[in-house]
Amino acid sequence: MSRLSKLTDSIIHSIKASARQASPSQAAQHITAFSGGVDSSLTLALVNRAFPKSSLGVIGVSPSLPDSQLELARRVASHINAPLTEVTTNEGTVPDYIENKGQACFHCKTALYSTLQSVIDYSSSQSHVNHVTLYNGTNKDDKSDPTRVGLLAAANFNVMSPLSSLKKSEVRELAKHLGLPNHDYAASPCLRSRLAFGVEATSEHLKRVEKAENFVRRTLNLPPQSDLRVRLLSGGKGMIEIERSKLHESRPVLEEHDIQNKFSELGFSTWDLRAFKSGAEAVIVKDQIEITQTK
Repeated sequence: MSRLSKLTDSIIHSIKASARQASPSQAAQHITAFSGGVDSSLTLALVNRAFPKSSLGVIGVSPSLPDSQLELARRVASHINAPLTEVTTNEGTVPDYIENKGQACFHCKTALYSTLQSVIDYSSSQSHVNHVTLYNGTNKDDKSDPTRVGLLAAANFNVMSPLSSLKKSEVRELAKHLGLPNHDYAASPCLRSRLAFGVEATSEHLKRVEKAENFVRRTLNLPPQSDLRVRLLSGGKGMIEIERSKLHESRPVLEEHDIQNKFSELGFSTWDLRAFKSGAEAVIVKDQIEITQTK
C-alpha cells in the first residue's frame, strides 16, 4: 500500500472514530460545508468514503460566491458521487459584514453554519436522524493565518476539520491521489476577500469584481490553475493581480482589449496590474491593526 493510500485510510479511520465518539448511534448524518475548493472537496470525498450512505455536501449561495465556483462545486460533487444541497445564506444583511473591517469572515461563516444548523434541525424533524456532524476543509496552514477569523465561527458550531494536520501542499497531493478534478486549481476564496479593508461588501461591489475577473481571465486566456485576483481598492481603483511570470506579457494584451473602458463600464475609477500575492497582510494604521485580505 502506498504512502498516500495509507494516509487516506488513516484519515477515514479518524473520521469514523470521531463520529462514533460524538454519537454511538448509527442514525447520524455527516454534512460537509462545501465550496468547490480543493480543501472542502477532499473533505467531502473522505467523509463520503467513510459514510457513503449518510454524507452530504452543502454549499452556501450568496453574492460572495462566483457563478463559476458554484458550477465547479456541482461538477466536483457529482464526480465524488456525493449529494449536494445549495442553501441561501444571509451574511449580506449583517452590518458588520458589509462594513468589512476585519470581522466579515467571522460573520460570513456564522451565517453559513447557522443556515446549516437550520438544515440539520429540519432534517432531524423529518427523519430518523438523531445526530449530525459538521465538517469543513480547514488545513494546517489555515490555522496559522491570523485573518482566518471564520475559524472562530467553526469552533462555535463544533465543526470537525479532518484535514487540520495536513499542509496545503499535502491536501493537493492527496486530492490528486484520489482523482479529484480540481486538485491543482488555484485557490478561489470568496469575492468579499477581493475588497480592501473598509470597502463595503455590497452585492454591487461583489458583482463588480466577479465580472472584472471573468473579463481578465477570458482576455488573458488563463486556465483555472493560474492565480488571478481583481481587487477593489479605496477610491474605486481596480487592482489586477496575476502571477509574476505573466506580468510583462499581460499589460499590452489588456490594453489592446481596451481594459480601461471595460473597467469604467463596470464602475472602477481606474486600473493597474501587479504580481499576485497570497496570504494575509496586517498593516498597522493609527494604532489599529488593519487586516487587509489578500487571499
